[in-house]
This record gives sequence, structure tokens and C-alpha cells, in this order.
Amino acid sequence: MIFEASKAVFHPRRLGLTCTALFAFALWCTSPARGQETPPAPTAPAAESLDARRVQSLKELEDLTSQISLSSERVSALDNEIAGLKKDQTTITAALIQSAQTEKKLTQDIAGFTNKLADLRGQEDSVRTSLRQRRGALAEVLAALQRMGLSPPPALLVRPDDALASVRSAVLLGAVVPEMRQQTEVLIADLKELDRVKNSIAEEQTRLTAALSSQAEEKKRLDLLLAEKQKLQTTSEETRMAEQARSEELAKRATSLRDLIASLEKDMQEVQKAASAASAQEQQKLQASQQRADDFAANQNRLSAQVNFASLKSHLALPAAGKLVKHFGDDDGLGGVLQGDTLETLPGATITAPMDAVVLYAGAFRSYGQLLILDAGNGYHVVLAGMKKINVSQNQFVLAGEPVGVMNEQLVASTAPVPMGNGAPMLYIEFRKDTKPINPAPWWADRLAGRTANDT
Repeated sequence: MIFEASKAVFHPRRLGLTCTALFAFALWCTSPARGQETPPAPTAPAAESLDARRVQSLKELEDLTSQISLSSERVSALDNEIAGLKKDQTTITAALIQSAQTEKKLTQDIAGFTNKLADLRGQEDSVRTSLRQRRGALAEVLAALQRMGLSPPPALLVRPDDALASVRSAVLLGAVVPEMRQQTEVLIADLKELDRVKNSIAEEQTRLTAALSSQAEEKKRLDLLLAEKQKLQTTSEETRMAEQARSEELAKRATSLRDLIASLEKDMQEVQKAASAASAQEQQKLQASQQRADDFAANQNRLSAQVNFASLKSHLALPAAGKLVKHFGDDDGLGGVLQGDTLETLPGATITAPMDAVVLYAGAFRSYGQLLILDAGNGYHVVLAGMKKINVSQNQFVLAGEPVGVMNEQLVASTAPVPMGNGAPMLYIEFRKDTKPINPAPWWADRLAGRTANDT
């Protein structure tokens, strides 16, 4: 009877070929796609690596956004939709608020998809790194198995002098095979995980593209509604330009934000007094001032009828979809402390009024860039800075949730008065009471505040 020493252990050729196929597949999966460079092994700290992936995701989002465009048929349909609206301030403003809410929700979805993609790419990198780290050890074992597969063990009765060597080989293989089986199972699990992650990335990219298309459509609707509302503004273009010029002159003379707010309020009060004291002969000369005084008084009356700003604590929504990355009282990076919050947004995010207010100032101001000051009544003011464009004008009354500006479309150096450095658009927010900065945190809805706040 002929007995082969290996039969009690395993079939080396079959295992060798199986593992060789698995290893070849692993090499293919861990190799870079054609036309791409092999990513270097991670050497930076984990935090820096995560931040780098996040910045890369934002850049990819920016590139993808630039490629999204609406068809001429869809633009025409939007034009017809806006044309069909009743042409009055109430209808257009309600449509603006609804459109802004939809756009903000889409922006939140896009941010979620972008963050999930960054996490999935991190998982993909981890699996590929794990496979690469085991490549050397697997190659050595597989090479040994291949050699053994090419030289099957001898029959013991034919060549009894090889019996001792065969027994030793069997003992060694008995120790090696379980470890090899374990490594193979880990390899298969990694390959399955890599395949799952790749599929998840493809699904998230599909969702992201769909959300970006919907957002582009909503932004077009917002632009059309804003243009329609501009046509309905009662203030004449000449009066508006005069107001803007006077505000800009006050801004040039002001040395601080506090000075600017104080001078603007004083200017409005003087206009009201001048209009009230004007004689009939001087009425025509002071017509522009009277118009400004009437508008201001009307808006103040509207504000007084609204809910008191102090009672809105824990109820205000953030002006844009995003996250607060700096808070009131934090180090501003310049040797002082922040007098407001800094909100990180996505490129091109729509900025909305957090509450009902009168626009006290809209325009450029020193290092703040495009600055918007909203008068919430009873000495409360909300300052928004860092926008690319402001859509409202001085003395205009805005409702909570109404779009008032737009952030930059590109990743650029932050325009907020706090250096952030990651290239994402930053909206700087200040709350003031009687021209003095106060902590905004108590006013944000609890789910948005992000931390326990101390009122100031």
C-alpha cells in the first residue's frame, strides 16, 4: 500500500493556487487606478490627515458645482413659475423665504454627503493601507506554497529515505497552514470591505450630484424672486442711491463697528427730527429726507409689533447651513478674544435673516468686507460679515428666513476678521445690545449652539 505523507495535511498545489489568486486580486485592488499616482503612506498626524481629506472634499465639491448647469427648458419653466405669482411684496417675500428654506436644506444635505464621502475615502485608504502592509508577508508564504505545489511529496514506500524529510515537512505545514488560513480570511474580509466602501462612495456621489442639481435650480429660483422683489421696492432709485452714499460716508468716518452703528442710529434720528420740523416751503427740498424718515418710522412700528428680540432666546436658526467653528470669547488668533461667532459654510451658501429686522447698513466696511447690520429693535443689532454679495438695501424690512446675501462660490482666504486657514467660506456673526457685543449663543436653537453658553 502506498502512503503519501501529505495526504493527512493538505493539498499544497490547490491551496497555493487558491491563495495565489487571492493575493493577485489583492494586489490589483491595492494598486492605484490607471492614470493615478500611488498615494504615499500616511506620515502626518491623524488630525492633519482628516483635515486634508476634508479640504480635498471641498475642492471636489467646488469642481462638481461648477459643472452643474440648468437646461434652457428648466430655466424657462422657472421664469414662467415666477411670472405666475401675484405681484405683491407679501407673496414674493413668502416665496423667497420658502425657497431659501429649501436651499438651506439642500445645502445641509450636500454637506452631509460631502462629509460622508470624506469618511468613506478615509475607510478606503485604511483598507488599502492594511492590504499593503501585509503584502510582503503574504508574498513570502505564497511563494513557498507555490514551490511546494510544483514538487509534490514522494511516496514513502518507493523512496523511504525521504520519509524523515516528509514527516518534518508535514509538521511544519501543520503549523503554517492555520496561520495562512487566518491571514487569508482577513484578506478576504478586507477585500469585501473595500468593495463595500467603493459601492458606498459611488452611491454617495450619485446623491451628491442630484442634490447639487436641485440646489442650482433653487438658487436660480431665488435669483428670479429677488429680481422680482427689487421691481416692487417702493423707494425710488434716486432715494436709494442717496441713502447708500450717505451710509458709505458714515462708514468711512467710523473707526469701529460700534461707532458705525451709533452714527447710523443718530443719522436716522436726525432725519426724523428734520422732517418733522420742515416748513411747507422747505418740504420739496427735504422730500428725500422725509421719505427716509417715513420708511424708518414705519419699519420701527413694524418691529415694535413683532416679538421682542430678548424673548427669542433658543429659537433663532443660523443664517446659513453650516457649523459654528469659533465662538464668542474664543481666542481670535490676534492676541484678543472674539466678539462674535464664526460660521463655516459651503461655497455659494445663501445667507438668511435670523429674525425680523430693519436693514440699518448694507455695504463694505473696513476689514469686515461686505457687512450687513440688522436692527432688531430695543437696542439689539445683528452683524453679518464675510459675504460675497448682499441682496438687501438700507431701511428695507426683512423677515426671519428671508435671503439677505450670498457667500463666495470659491474656496478662498477667509474674509471673516478671524484667520481660519482652511479655505472654506466663513460668516462672522455679532450680536450687540446698545452697541456693545454680547454672546449670540443663548439665542441659537439648542441643536445649533454646539456648547453651553454663558450669557454676557
